[in-house]
Amino acid sequence: MKNFLILPLLLLFFGCEEQGNLTKDGFNIASINQGAILKYNGNFVPTSGISVTGQVKIYFENNQYKVELDGFTISDGPDLKVYLSKAATPNDFVSLGNLTSATIYNVPQGIDVANYSHVLIHCQQYNHLFAIAQLIQN
Repeated sequence: MKNFLILPLLLLFFGCEEQGNLTKDGFNIASINQGAILKYNGNFVPTSGISVTGQVKIYFENNQYKVELDGFTISDGPDLKVYLSKAATPNDFVSLGNLTSATIYNVPQGIDVANYSHVLIHCQQYNHLFAIAQLIQN
């Protein structure tokens, strides 16, 4: 009976830590023009057992906020999402979409970015937080 309990626990704790490339799904294609205004930035910090580098920058242009992952690399995992969050935990957030090879994500219209303090990379399938970037206003 103990063996049946150990396997699910191991999958829960280690299921999102496999190294690899980001997925190639580029459905959220966006760009940042030269006239965009840098409003917020922050450096990514990994959670336990995860490797991450890079920073996040949030720009404002043409009445639209855009989140850029700059110099970004992370441990591979299933079902990784990019969240704009009101805290360092994924409790009150807006999903910007799947983490892909794309580095720029549009923030949905009507979202007041000033109310959000963090960008998170979260494994939704296993409810495992991969990385946290606290936003600093420019």
